[in-house]
Amino acid sequence: MSPAESRLDEAIHALGRLRLCALLRPVDSADFAALRDTLGMSDASLSKTIRALAEVGYVRTTKQASSRRADARRTTSVALTSAGRRALEGHLAALRTLADPSEGPNGSAAASEPARP
Repeated sequence: MSPAESRLDEAIHALGRLRLCALLRPVDSADFAALRDTLGMSDASLSKTIRALAEVGYVRTTKQASSRRADARRTTSVALTSAGRRALEGHLAALRTLADPSEGPNGSAAASEPARP
């Protein structure tokens, strides 16, 4: 994967969406119920958050039969897409630059003018 462009992304920036993407970052996918419980969100709120990210192509959902259930209900898994991973990495790089302006977008010290009083 090529390095992500350092830029803030409004689709990710909202706290719930950012937290969801951060949880999905280190895994291939996660179960809806586990995400709901970890994030402390209602089903409706998490569904809305996932839908917003899916509309811009940053997450995908899959439904499958659950071996742990006796009924016909299916479980939902959520995963970051490659576009979502790039967008999250770019967003995190931009946040790092905001937090420490002496760091460039790739983590190297950037040349800067002295601060003016």
